[in-house]
Amino acid sequence: MDILQQAQEKLDRICSEANLDPAQQITVRCLTPDEAIGAEASQEFIIKKGQERVIEAEYNGAAGQAFTDQPSNWQGNLEEILQLDLNDTGQRAVFTAGLNAVLRRLGKAGGTIHCRNDEPSRCGEELANLLYNHFGVQKYGLIGLQPAILEAMGDGFGTSRLQVLDLNEDNIGEKRFGVTVGDGEKDLQQLIDWCDVGVATGSSVVNGSINDLLSRFEVAEKPLVFFGNTISGVAALFDLPRLCPFGC
Repeated sequence: MDILQQAQEKLDRICSEANLDPAQQITVRCLTPDEAIGAEASQEFIIKKGQERVIEAEYNGAAGQAFTDQPSNWQGNLEEILQLDLNDTGQRAVFTAGLNAVLRRLGKAGGTIHCRNDEPSRCGEELANLLYNHFGVQKYGLIGLQPAILEAMGDGFGTSRLQVLDLNEDNIGEKRFGVTVGDGEKDLQQLIDWCDVGVATGSSVVNGSINDLLSRFEVAEKPLVFFGNTISGVAALFDLPRLCPFGC
């Protein structure tokens, strides 16, 4: 079963056990780039370019976000969010943001809000340091182009120890910080075979690619670490390794 569908079932049980009111309202809205990552954040980030957006759910005073290329506003209640069709990418994003907000309110997930201003740029160096502390100098496969992370990992481990993939056609085949960006679908198995450690964007939980990633890395018996705030709730529910140095 899709991991997000498992999360939906698990959240249903958690809400029942916590006696949460199924009529409690959840509001989801699409943030502007400046609201999402701050006016001072670099224009290099995809959010600033407007190609993808951050949506934010509010539940009983707690907020949770999700990164998506199919943003939308939504308003409903807890019962309705537990019934969303997770075969639809837009509804997957709404559910993910709502999941993050509810789990934050229950104290079961943190780092559900994207970092802002200078923090997204500083994130790369901090994340590279965390990877070094945990895994040392290895061959890393970065799945999902995040400029600050790619640059810092290239500086820290060397571009010869780094491969990067992305699903955005504007990036595929281009050279970024000394590394040529591969195709996130066609080149995935080659990257897994080559790398020692996978580092994947948490937005894979929204676009649906996470299930294939988890399966392939498990077969390869190689570690896979996720980054970012989007996957905060799913990571908490299923104990997935996640790095998000400045998420709040």
